[in-house]
Amino acid sequence: MPRFGQWSHGSAGASSPSVLSPTGPLKSSNKDCGSWNKKRLYSKYRVLVWTMTSSNLTPEQQKLHDLWERHLRGEFATRDAEETLATMVPDAYVNHVPVLTGGVGLDECREFYSKKFIPQMPPDIEMMPISRTIGNDQLVDEMIAKFTHTIRMDWMLPGLEPTGKRVEVPVVSVVRFRDGKLAHEHVYWDQASVLVQLGLIDAASLPVSGVETARKVLDPKLPSNQLMRR
Repeated sequence: MPRFGQWSHGSAGASSPSVLSPTGPLKSSNKDCGSWNKKRLYSKYRVLVWTMTSSNLTPEQQKLHDLWERHLRGEFATRDAEETLATMVPDAYVNHVPVLTGGVGLDECREFYSKKFIPQMPPDIEMMPISRTIGNDQLVDEMIAKFTHTIRMDWMLPGLEPTGKRVEVPVVSVVRFRDGKLAHEHVYWDQASVLVQLGLIDAASLPVSGVETARKVLDPKLPSNQLMRR
């Protein structure tokens, strides 16, 4: 089943972007760093969802946070395209930058979410949170996506049949808001790392890395510059 990670909260101040991190509360003067409540969303897709209660986000930042969480719930938890689209402005667009999948406007986004993205989500996919930065009208999520390539994933791997291989890859989502809804998503990941892990390109002969890209995000003490030493 899809899984979400747990965030903890810290803030750089009311006028600065707020940063959420899964590694423990970030110290912020004497303010409460926030608390998390765990609740299970019951549907035919049973997932664990984390919700945040915090006094450190500004009211506007909290609105962006809550709207983005509703958007993610529609994508990964209830898997409901209409619930997802309800969080977006009429001319919203989604761009998965490495492979140019997504859509422009609600009609294209509906086609994408309902036929390609939501139905082609591997059953064991996990989005592990690394950090979340929230500004006045933009949010940036840094995550590790983990899944087994057991089904077609045309939104990430267009035209490729399942390989059965395991993948772990860093993902960054840049989300812009307008008029109280999502205006666009720019989603980035290292496609070369994904293809290495699927056995489709040879990391030994190219300046690319496989699962190591995800592992080093989780553990920055792992060695750097290994490709330069070959």
